[in-house]
Amino acid sequence: MDKWVKEVGVGAGLAVAILAFLSGFDFSLFFLPLSILALAALVIGGRTGLAPRFNVNAVGSGDDSKIPTVTFNDIGGQDMAKREFLEALGFLKESVKTSRLGIRPLKGVLLTGPPGTGKTLMAKAAANYTESVFLAASGSQFVQMYAGVGANRVRQLFKQARTTAEREGKSSAIIFIDEIDVLGAKRGKNVSHMEYDQTLNELLTQIDGIRSEHSVQVLVVGATNRSDLLDPALLRPGRFDRIVQVDLPDKAGRLRILEIHAANKPLEPEVKLETVAAETAGFSGAHLESLLNEAAIGALRDGRESINQVDLGEAIEKVMLGEKSNRSLQKSERERVAFHEVGHAILSEAVNPGSVASITIASRNQALGYIRQNPQDDQYLYTKDQLLEAIQVCVAGAVSEELIFGQRSTGAAGDIKQATDLAKRMVFAGLSPLGIVSADLPANSLHEAIVKIIAEQEVSVKVLLEEKIEVMKSVATLLLEEESITGDDFRELLGNETFLVVTEC
Repeated sequence: MDKWVKEVGVGAGLAVAILAFLSGFDFSLFFLPLSILALAALVIGGRTGLAPRFNVNAVGSGDDSKIPTVTFNDIGGQDMAKREFLEALGFLKESVKTSRLGIRPLKGVLLTGPPGTGKTLMAKAAANYTESVFLAASGSQFVQMYAGVGANRVRQLFKQARTTAEREGKSSAIIFIDEIDVLGAKRGKNVSHMEYDQTLNELLTQIDGIRSEHSVQVLVVGATNRSDLLDPALLRPGRFDRIVQVDLPDKAGRLRILEIHAANKPLEPEVKLETVAAETAGFSGAHLESLLNEAAIGALRDGRESINQVDLGEAIEKVMLGEKSNRSLQKSERERVAFHEVGHAILSEAVNPGSVASITIASRNQALGYIRQNPQDDQYLYTKDQLLEAIQVCVAGAVSEELIFGQRSTGAAGDIKQATDLAKRMVFAGLSPLGIVSADLPANSLHEAIVKIIAEQEVSVKVLLEEKIEVMKSVATLLLEEESITGDDFRELLGNETFLVVTEC
């Protein structure tokens, strides 16, 4: 009804204006007053109205429909992070007990770690775990081009948290700020725009809680994958008291995540999620969820009603490398790719017997071919020899091309980058001939050290592959016929070949 009345009123007003104009009425007398009124409206509304309306997601007992269905039981692979976070939330639930022990309430918890590890998911689970009011916003919502808008939004957010808690009879509130590095970046970086610094200053003031008469305890939870960008004043004790590291899951954590996401998916009896967990080192929770989703899509595409192990293997490769490409390579290019991948496979098998799971020359995304390795335990420390062996596997593809075709190709660009990163890691770990070096090692010295390390490994790889040229040719021929071969077929072609691997630097 109100909408209908408004539309009729606007239409009638427009009709009157048109009739007045046709009758010769002079509207220029109203331009100046109307302009002044419009400018005044903008200035008055500048503190709240110049920028788009600021909305946050408020979750409380007053509207259960907005409460996320996620609980901490739905989060796998983050046992230590969950324990620390739950302890901080417990201070809100057990405020009476903690005050008896003289424990100061925590004011802030920072969840930091790589993308896709479950930081936002943990914040959603907090809404179900705690009896506090829960408000959520993102860092980008605070900073605008208008001076003072961000600081006002910070005040508005904390005020809303307290008033909502008081209205619902609660003694605590949680404010979750996703991507807090946008809001809390180091001051002074944006010299041309002080709005960033003003907004951060207001956040620091609100977290400190200068006004001691507040009856509502507010816990600020921030999430970021770039904690190195945050201002030190934000990270000091008394503001963010807990910094919870939400890391990539280990093998056991990956298995738990797979079990959670596979709960609503039909799996074939022979499916072994333990194998998938072992083959996905470095995957985040988001990667694993996507993996199972892609496996289900593969089963649907083939007209099956359940997921098998082949679907999961294809999904691993798709998440790692992307969808299969329909690019058509020339015959000479396919041959080069085949020998390139066989070179990688032979060195991988030489330094780590049984490591090759499959070899393929089917293109995926930017990869023209690749080898997939068998499951290995997660490793966090590497010796000098292990790093040198990894460099040898990287350069083996290019060396193989050079032996067979007389020269290398641009297909080794990714391998060179990986080998360079490994060599650089050796240098700064004190495992190179330079010994222990400082972080400000001159660029030319670093370059010379990296070149020397990689060049020495290329020599060793060339010696080994020269002895295996006939085996390389037989494996490459089969690979060109089949497009993909399993690790077992590859090892059968190798037969009783022996390897002498030299790793010197």
